[in-house]
Order: sequence, then C-alpha cells, then structure tokens
Amino acid sequence: MSYLALTDADREAMLEAIGVTSIEELFADLPAGVRLDRELDVEPALTEQELTAYFEALARENADVGTELSFLGAGMYDHYVPAIVDAVLQRGELLTAYTPYQPELSQGVLQAIFEYQTAICELTGMDVSNASGYDGTTVAADACFVAKHATGRSKVVVTEATNPQVRQVVKTYAPGFGLEVVEVPHRGGSTDPDELAGAAQGAACVIFQHPNFFGVLEPAPDLASAANEAEALAVAHVDPISLGVLEAPGAYGCAIAIGEGQGAGNPLSYGGPHYGFLAARSEFIRRMPGRIVGETTDTAGERGYVLTLQTREQHIRREKATSNITTNQTLLALGGLVYLSWLGPEGLREVGEACSALAGYAKKRLGRELVFADKPTFKEFAVRVGRPAQEVVREARARGVHPGYVLGRDYSGMDDVLLVALTEKRTPDEIDRLGRVLDEVGA
Repeated sequence: MSYLALTDADREAMLEAIGVTSIEELFADLPAGVRLDRELDVEPALTEQELTAYFEALARENADVGTELSFLGAGMYDHYVPAIVDAVLQRGELLTAYTPYQPELSQGVLQAIFEYQTAICELTGMDVSNASGYDGTTVAADACFVAKHATGRSKVVVTEATNPQVRQVVKTYAPGFGLEVVEVPHRGGSTDPDELAGAAQGAACVIFQHPNFFGVLEPAPDLASAANEAEALAVAHVDPISLGVLEAPGAYGCAIAIGEGQGAGNPLSYGGPHYGFLAARSEFIRRMPGRIVGETTDTAGERGYVLTLQTREQHIRREKATSNITTNQTLLALGGLVYLSWLGPEGLREVGEACSALAGYAKKRLGRELVFADKPTFKEFAVRVGRPAQEVVREARARGVHPGYVLGRDYSGMDDVLLVALTEKRTPDEIDRLGRVLDEVGA
C-alpha cells in the first residue's frame, strides 16, 4: 500500500510486535475464498497535474447558477453572498471551528457563536437560540423532541404545505421519538386555522411553514393561536430572508422558530453543507438541542464566553442527549452571522422587498395561470405550464434556463405546475428571458 508513509522497517517492527513473521501469516486465518489473490484492477496512477485536469473536466459537466439561469427555490435559494463572508470564514481561528469545549483556547469561536445566537433571537423574536443545527429539516425533528418533553404528549401536527423534506425527516425520526405524525392538508394553497385547531387537540406541537412551500403567506397568527388554544407548542418554520419584511414568529405567539439558514450567507453548494437554526422561548432552554454559548466573566473580571446550561454528555450520550447529531455547523452559521451583520435590519428589509417585487413582476410577465392566484406570496409562486412540467424543465435547460421546481414530485395533481423562485439576484431582463423560453418550449 504505497499511499501509506510506512517503510519496510516500520512494517517489520509492527509484525514483530504482534508476534508474526509476515503479512501472509497475519492473514492466515482468513479463508481463501474471501481473500483476493491478485492485484487490484484499477487504472494506473495519475500525476497531480493529470488528476487536477481530470476533476476539472468532471466539474465542467455540472451546471451551476453561474452558468445556467436558475429560478429554482423550494428551500434552497440563489441569494447573493458578499465577499466579506468568505473573507471572514477563511480566517484560521474560525475555519476549523470544532466544538469549543475548552473556553480558555476558544474565545474567538465562542464569541462568534454568542453573536450568532443574538442575531437569530433578534430575527425571530425569541429569547434563546442554540449554536445552530445540522440543516432546516433536522431542526424540525429537534423541535418535536423538545415539544414532547415539554408537554408530555406524543402527537405532532405538521401542515401539508410545509416543505416535503421537512415532513419526511420528522416522519423518519418519529418512531425513535415515540411520536405520531398527523398532517393537515392545505386548502387552496394555505392552511385552514379551524382545521388545524381540530388536529392540534392533544398534540405536543404544531409545525407550519411561513411562507409555505408554495410561497404562499399562511395566516400565521391564526395558526399559532390555534396551536396555543390546544396547549400545543406553535413551531414556525421560516425563511430568514422573509423576516426582513414579515413579522417575527415570537411576535405572534410561537414557542419555537426554526428554519434553513442557507439563504442567509451560504452559497447553494450543490445542496450543502448548510446550517439550520432553532430559537425558542426561555422556558425551553434546558431542553434545546446542540450547544448554547453564554457570556460570563473570567477570574480577572474580564468578559468571556463559555458553553453553558448543558453537560458534554448531553451532546454525546444517547440516553442523555437532546440531539444525537453532533456535527458542528458553526462555520456555516458564522457565515449567516457575517451576512446578517453586513446587511443590517434595513438591508434585510430591502432584500425582502426586492424579492417580493421581482416575484410580482414575474407573475405579470409570464402571463400564465397562477395556481393560487388569490393568495399573497413572498418570493415564490406556483404556475401552470399546460404540459408535464418535467418536460418543460428539460427543454428549458437545453436553452440555458432552469425554470423552477416541479411540484408534481411532491403533490398529486400538480404534474403541470412549476414553483418559480425570485431572489434579489434575478433581474427583469432575466425574467423576460424566462418568459421567452417558456414560449419557445410551448409552456
């Protein structure tokens, strides 16, 4: 095995230490039928230059938002990521942001996490945030676990208009948590609060997405009220970019706010890695998953930061853990902090307004049937294209445009429906190009 930096002398010393004289003797107890008696059938080794050229050629086969005009959304968005984000993330003291269990060595990372938690609390209107989650789906499962222990109930209600991947992850975790999952169907693109109120009886929590998966604004205060009246925890799954123009979940009665942070400071990266966020009222602080950083003073009376309110066992021992995902997303969450700090409240509002205005222009310019025409939307909307949407996507992509997400993948009766997303990076000219391409492919 030439890729291991071992000499013949090293191998001889190891064999002597374990009391055998050769590699053959070491594996003598393995039956001949499971041993490979020949060299591996692999291609000859490449030089570094050849290997670089090979992977560059593979990379060119991918389409990205720099080479293909994209109107894809459905949970992952092509928002602008300023250069300052990567400049900060590339700093050595932050780039390898392992869990900072030793505060005397980790004040920079700990302060960054503390500031991130502060930003998420300000954004969501909540009292406390953890140090980030794995992504926007697993934080939903985490919220269910918090709700179960806080209420002693085992039923979870999720609206059908919540991201299908979020719903699927909740259903995957449910058997292990001992949970029953009940879905409330959408009615014309949004959720009926009265129907939700009936399902919420005896539930630990109610999860709804706002804006929902169709881009429609839910009657969020009414949904939260329905959950609260049933003594279930109201959990809002929110787009951080929308909170520049929409009310914070904490302001309309939610107990927990969760979401996918990718759109705020992370590139698409072919689907990951990204970070999820989870914030809650202070009464749930000891049940929250992941890490929490607090502010304190050191022996000299100077301000300092430490992991607080949780033992390390809560992160790593199955029977003690509030979450068994120990992957640390701090670096990605720090990107979110830099982005939100760079924008500020006014900048975040301007981004949200730009997305909404572009979506409004696109609805008019495309001139096609809106599936939920009577419902207000934020930056996404569903449109019928008059033929199988998968075919439209394929033909439009051949023209260098990805027109949107095929809703028929997740919802019956929507095989001819595209979910079109507009971020502040799209322009009216690009929307006009989308309209022309849809005309060309007969959509």
